[in-house]
Amino acid sequence: MDTNGPATPTIYDVAKRAGVSIATVSRVLNGLSGRRSVSADKVLAAVEDLGFVPNGAARSLSQGLKRVIGIVYAGGPATDDLLDIEEESLLYTDSIVRGAEAGAQRRDFSLMLTGAGPGDSSGLVDRLTGKVDGLILLDQVLDESRVSPLAERIPVVLLAGSGRLDGAVTVRVDNSAGMKAVASHMVKDHGHRRLAFLSGLSASPDSVSRARSLVRWATKFGAEVEPLEHWAGDWTSGGAVKVVSARLESGDPLPTCIVCANDQTAIGVLHALVHAGYSVPGDVAVTGFDDIPVARHLSPALTTVRQPARQLGAVAVEALIDIVEGRHPERHDIVLGVDLQVRGSCGCPPPTIPAWQVEV
Repeated sequence: MDTNGPATPTIYDVAKRAGVSIATVSRVLNGLSGRRSVSADKVLAAVEDLGFVPNGAARSLSQGLKRVIGIVYAGGPATDDLLDIEEESLLYTDSIVRGAEAGAQRRDFSLMLTGAGPGDSSGLVDRLTGKVDGLILLDQVLDESRVSPLAERIPVVLLAGSGRLDGAVTVRVDNSAGMKAVASHMVKDHGHRRLAFLSGLSASPDSVSRARSLVRWATKFGAEVEPLEHWAGDWTSGGAVKVVSARLESGDPLPTCIVCANDQTAIGVLHALVHAGYSVPGDVAVTGFDDIPVARHLSPALTTVRQPARQLGAVAVEALIDIVEGRHPERHDIVLGVDLQVRGSCGCPPPTIPAWQVEV
């Protein structure tokens, strides 16, 4: 007497039931059979009749997939006395990775994370190509001129690219809309006429886009933005401290509003100004971009542009896996929306806390 129960159906059973070859079954199950055909209908009917569940590992082997996505992020170590703040800012990268991880799990893929230090990362990226099915590049870890040749060898998705590459998909946020909201609020609502933009790294597409957008909209609304070369940062709070300190030492008057390329930079600006005896927002208003968790807990809380970090990671993974599995992307430039979060650092009063929320 057989006590083991019925045998688990195999791909051979499906092929026999449908009256087709194993190769045809494989193509249908992997979505490579083209338009719907009689053979495909027979395969799908056999799968349902037999209760066949495709084995993910076997399917990966048949396609030559490792089912691993590589993510390369800018991960240079902090070297100044704002180490804790620098590490806090990694929460933005962490949020992207968490979104990517959730997206990968839904598609039965794993992530391989690699931090790229300053300088040329092309060697690091090249070494990863043999270990993963596709790559997601955060910020400017690789110059866009080198992305197209890379994308000919392995699927690539850029986070924060320019959106102008045909060979790779770019997933980014609407920097122009974000900076338009900042310019409108600071110029129209608060009356600032002299602003500065403290940048990220000069080659970063996000930083360049945000700078151009701020200049465009602030000028249109009747204000001026100081020469960008006077406010060249590097995305870090330590770099922002150096820029502000150099300006203070020059003796030149400060602008009335400093718009920062990211929250980490804004934290450095707040630190430098308060340390020098300036009031924020009384003497100088400050804004950021990202809305990392610490931004709302500063004093004053940081007015900033919130971008959907987890959604960025999830959408990037979905787009990359689609390419890996042979589906042509509908768009090569995917742009997500942003929202201005108004808090105390711009000069707005703090939100009123309802009495029922106040602990006695």
